[in-house]
Amino acid sequence: MKNTLGTGLAVTLFGESHGEMIGAVLDGLSPGIRVDESYIADRLAQRRPFGRISTSRVEADPFRIVSGVLNGRTTGSPLCILIPNQDMDSDAYEPLCDLPRPGHADYAARCKYHAFEDPRGGGHFSGRITAALVAAGAVVRCALDTRGIAIATHIAQLGDICDRPFRESPEQDMAVLDREVFAALSEEAREAMIRTIEQAAADNDSVGGVLETIVSGVPAGIGEPWFDTLEGMLAHGLFSIPGVKGLQFGAGFDLVCARGSAFNDAFCMDGDRIRTKTNHSGGINGGISNGMPLLFRTAVRPTPSIAKPQNTVDLGTMQEKVLTIEGRHDPAIIHRVRAVVDAVTALVLGDALTIRFGSDYLGSHCGDEQE
Repeated sequence: MKNTLGTGLAVTLFGESHGEMIGAVLDGLSPGIRVDESYIADRLAQRRPFGRISTSRVEADPFRIVSGVLNGRTTGSPLCILIPNQDMDSDAYEPLCDLPRPGHADYAARCKYHAFEDPRGGGHFSGRITAALVAAGAVVRCALDTRGIAIATHIAQLGDICDRPFRESPEQDMAVLDREVFAALSEEAREAMIRTIEQAAADNDSVGGVLETIVSGVPAGIGEPWFDTLEGMLAHGLFSIPGVKGLQFGAGFDLVCARGSAFNDAFCMDGDRIRTKTNHSGGINGGISNGMPLLFRTAVRPTPSIAKPQNTVDLGTMQEKVLTIEGRHDPAIIHRVRAVVDAVTALVLGDALTIRFGSDYLGSHCGDEQE
């Protein structure tokens, strides 16, 4: 099982949904990065379920950093984050041992791991593991912030409800989203989306949607022209998030059927800086950042665990059966996945910047390092 993402800066995930704990190891971090545990806790809170639009399994996520940090700064050695699991109900999964849940990894995991996988709560395939990913991403986001690189994501669409897009100057939108638990830019869209999730829950069903992410401050020249394009690196990370089924950079599918004269981003001067008048390419040309904000959309599927009867096959008897999934499940995961997308984006960019500028890039100018 491949559990590591990254080359210059790598993250490795471990643990299972109903195991003792989950965690992440960051290797290749620059020394001297300030580690703000309150900031990590805030990012974890954005991923945490809440209210009637989420599962009733609510983990407090009291993480511990057990290596790689001294006096609030990274040492340059591997940083290990541990998060205990405290609110499990494994009994609910015993009847499902031989009944793969539609939309889940149960059957594929059985084929790969020959019934030795941990099936409780989805085991290592569970979205629970993304808590460790969010904590690791928060460490890297602190370092990116010192380089003037900011990341923000909102729910562009949920069901048939659409949020407004980012403003042309997105700084205010990004600051608002940094404080929001439910990441919509329009109050009207936020309220309508929450009602849509509540209705899906009342119908014993679920709903999905599309996230839109913007990254400002990325220098031009990051990425490679072929197999390590910046889009390819981001796609590698983002498609590893449970529930992600599609990705669009810039105007992507929305405008690719137009003419080149409509899609091309014309260059212009902005003071002493070169920029483009539009950003249909999402800040990337030829697989390499062009200095404009990165802009991409991530499709998040409806939660597969629903309390409606669904067809499956009993793997013990090889007979078709009807399955109704009980237990604690999210009627939507998109509002929680937002924090995971931000974290993965930070981890991928941290890796790409480390490859481009060297292992000290994220730590060599971390604000008050001379104190």
